[in-house]
Amino acid sequence: MDIVEVTEGKTRFFVPKQDPHLQFPPGSGPVFYNPRMELNRDSTVLLLSTLRPGSYLDAMGASGVRGLRVAREVGIPVTINDHNPKAIDLIRGNVGTLGLNAEVTREDANALMSSRRFDAVDLDPFGTPAPFIDSAARSAGNYLFVTATDTAPLCGAHLKAGMRRYFSRPRNTEYHAEVGLRTLLGFVVREVIKYDRGVEPLFCYAHEHFHRLHLALRDGAAAADRTLARIGYVMQCPHCLYRSEQTGMLPEPEVCALCGANLVPVGPLWIGSINDDRTLCRMQEALPDVAAGTGPRIARLLDTCRRELETSSHYDYHVIAKAERVSPGSIATVIEQLEALGYRASRAHYSGTAIKTDAPLPTLKRVISGG
Repeated sequence: MDIVEVTEGKTRFFVPKQDPHLQFPPGSGPVFYNPRMELNRDSTVLLLSTLRPGSYLDAMGASGVRGLRVAREVGIPVTINDHNPKAIDLIRGNVGTLGLNAEVTREDANALMSSRRFDAVDLDPFGTPAPFIDSAARSAGNYLFVTATDTAPLCGAHLKAGMRRYFSRPRNTEYHAEVGLRTLLGFVVREVIKYDRGVEPLFCYAHEHFHRLHLALRDGAAAADRTLARIGYVMQCPHCLYRSEQTGMLPEPEVCALCGANLVPVGPLWIGSINDDRTLCRMQEALPDVAAGTGPRIARLLDTCRRELETSSHYDYHVIAKAERVSPGSIATVIEQLEALGYRASRAHYSGTAIKTDAPLPTLKRVISGG
């Protein structure tokens, strides 16, 4: 295959030459490599530099760049796996050129994870990770990382596909990015806790065309029970913007406090915090010492995530302004006014027009309307 040299972070490696004239150039090569996922990989290298697990599996390596970077830049034992023989040849060539002490395996990912344990397991498939979560939950010792690029099923745009893959009923709301992230997390949680293991989110985010989870796993039925208590539903009014949250395996009937309509359950999904502030703080401290091409973007992402409220939905202040037929002030001004009234409010990391707040919806409308 025709190959070209690429640099990410501190790592130089070879990838197949792509056709830049196609709508999706990464699909033109015999082995997949997507430069648009650099932020995803940069953030993982950054996080692993603070966690330093004893071993790391890149379960579906493709070009192998994630595993190559972890081995080269974090310096922990790495296994890179793929089922494509062309990918394996490329990965082995890069491992040899870089002089890395990395294991390269050509196995079915589920078979590999069902037979071996790794301190950290990373899933980055093309599309849905759903078929691999069960084996990953058994293979991962302390950490499980998951990427999903099938955002339409997760967010409710492709409802039936989302229900099949994630055993959840998402809804295509204005906060669909949040729904997708929490639907994915809720599914992973349900796959893990059946083995009497708990899940603690460390750093989870939605960005452009993907959702990314970085999770710590905890052994024991008590940890699993604490995790199960965070499964629930967003209860959305079908007629207005009102919504509430419920925890529990099954949703309880509830009516809209504003218009009296029956609320529609969205879920099951994860309710509560999706990030660990201590982890994000350590990542911020470590960022200046990590070579990351997307470093400034990661810095902004971490800062926003640390400020973000734990609510499982947001309000789009442009949507509210349009409904109220007003021209809103800046989002910063709206947040300041809500805080001046004694409420909590923040931005959301995945949208420039999203406001998270514990203020009642009528209060939010008045603030946006200038009343």
